[in-house]
Amino acid sequence: MRHGVAHRPALACRAPLPPGALLCHDGMMKRARLLPLLVPVLLVATPALARDSLGMFGTWGAFRDAAVPRCYAIAMAEPGRGPHRFTAYADVGTWPKRALRGQVHFRLSRRIDANRPVVLSIGGQKIRLSAGGNDAWAPSPREDAAITAAMRSASTMTIYAHEASGKVFYDSYMLSGAATAMDAAMLGCAGDR
Repeated sequence: MRHGVAHRPALACRAPLPPGALLCHDGMMKRARLLPLLVPVLLVATPALARDSLGMFGTWGAFRDAAVPRCYAIAMAEPGRGPHRFTAYADVGTWPKRALRGQVHFRLSRRIDANRPVVLSIGGQKIRLSAGGNDAWAPSPREDAAITAAMRSASTMTIYAHEASGKVFYDSYMLSGAATAMDAAMLGCAGDR
């Protein structure tokens, strides 16, 4: 298995596949038959790709999705120990049409025990987060503001949580570039009111 996809041996092709051939079966290259099947997939995937990069700033990136509209700063968690079931990331989003700005969200690397607290440690502060599944967020706009203010001066932030099994895990983030990425995201949506 490679990248989560089971390897299948090639079907008996009489000749090596030329570039662009997608499938060989019974010695015949089948490229045209798959195209109608791929078009709906590409049409569904297109909105997910319709994001404009506003820049990379240290370990953080800023993006604009004009279709929603929304803008956000985002970073992946530092590599951690143990098995990660999900790609952990932190983002700070702005949705101008909903009058929401500076909303903090975390995708955690594992599913959490819903009966245990999820805590963000940043700049000497400990902030309890709301959480469910493998997501966590600030419980109110006041905590959003406290977290984004701390992100501007702290060098790292770490989220501590418990897996469903009870084992403690954490996701850590470097904050180099976070302030600039948040500013770029805010400016990226400034005209979308």
